[in-house]
Amino acid sequence: MTTPFVWGAATAAYQIEGGVAEDGRGDSIWDTFCRRPGAIADGTSGEVAADSYHRWLDDVELLDGLGVGAYRFSVAWPRVMPSGAVNKPGLDYYDRIVDALCERGIRPFVTLYHWDLPQELEDKGGWRVRDTADRFADYATVVAERLGDRVEDWITLNEPYCSSIVGYAEGRHAPGATEGHGALAAAHHLLIAHGRATTAIRTVRPEARVGITLNLSPAVPANDTPIDRAAAARMDLLVNRQFTDPVLGGAYPDGFEKLFSGVSDLSFRRDGDLDIIGVPLDFLGVNYYYRIHAADAPYDQPDPGLRSASDIGVRSVPRDGVPTTDLGWPIEPQGLYDTLTGLAERYPALPPVYVTENGVAQLRDDLNPDPARIDFITTHLDAATRAAADAPIDLRGYFYWSLIDNFEWARGFGPRFGLVHVDYPTGNRTPRASYEWLRRRIAGL
Repeated sequence: MTTPFVWGAATAAYQIEGGVAEDGRGDSIWDTFCRRPGAIADGTSGEVAADSYHRWLDDVELLDGLGVGAYRFSVAWPRVMPSGAVNKPGLDYYDRIVDALCERGIRPFVTLYHWDLPQELEDKGGWRVRDTADRFADYATVVAERLGDRVEDWITLNEPYCSSIVGYAEGRHAPGATEGHGALAAAHHLLIAHGRATTAIRTVRPEARVGITLNLSPAVPANDTPIDRAAAARMDLLVNRQFTDPVLGGAYPDGFEKLFSGVSDLSFRRDGDLDIIGVPLDFLGVNYYYRIHAADAPYDQPDPGLRSASDIGVRSVPRDGVPTTDLGWPIEPQGLYDTLTGLAERYPALPPVYVTENGVAQLRDDLNPDPARIDFITTHLDAATRAAADAPIDLRGYFYWSLIDNFEWARGFGPRFGLVHVDYPTGNRTPRASYEWLRRRIAGL
């Protein structure tokens, strides 16, 4: 029997909910980070965001009108367990959302961690310390026990690369740290958290399907030279294989330790960790936005810091003739094709795959028309379909990012990814032309 292809849309709690001080929710690292002067481009925060905490039913109705079969949303850890104890009103909120989705025949895909670590845990070391992974497993158990009678599809982590390297090394995201050792420890402990949470969910809900979402960007040499090919290989280790190899291959990639030889203390790794990290997946979520055109850049080794890709001797450069989004990201659907076929080639036991995020932002506050977004979705869907035809990939679904405009992390409210326009002063939602176009595509019209 062929598994039906799932159409979906995606959001994340801190980006849309608001209500940060309501019903017992505690501070997250993003609440704290947003208070730091200069951290957010436009000086805003997710304090109100798209006000989905109060308008969640409106958003469910938008999903229903779109005709999707699934909705990927995240649970806010500090809303459910702000200080270790269960906050019942927080769980009740997600319970209502799940009920409303199920009543409309929309499958909930629940992401347990989309970057909003409780600040209390960050104060105790955050992802630098192993105990946070254990606390995450506790949290996963609580949520699975409450929602797992209706939720079958679980995503442990969203984009651990961003949570660790961007958050703990480059400092562009919460918690805004610029550390070498701390960033590598964070990446490792996030993967430990994934493994422990997967086991915890299956313990309380044996029927659950559990996966992880990784943001994957193929690194290609900016020029066909030995030094740029080597730079692309280094970038691939940092961005992609640091996560895919342990999760899907049971080991860190060859050359990884040498790449970070300046970080001499790897004592955060323990015997048996790779068995925890490599627990079999029911599916893999792939977030794809762009390819990285990697060029060699001067750097010194050993260097105990890891603050940007330049610390491994790489810079990302624009490519002549390649169109870009308003954010300057290259638009290359071939990169999604390469990502999917590359996974199948490298990992023979690749589980079923969902494209859990793919989308384009505009910096204009336009409603209609929406041709750039429609073209982006069309070409990337075609690339994913070609990949599934050309390689042994069990492609199960596609989730557009994002259902509605939202707080776009350190960029604030400037970028607009939504199929639905949000007027932030009022919270009013207005579907864009791309919403109607996708509705017709899903309906086969």
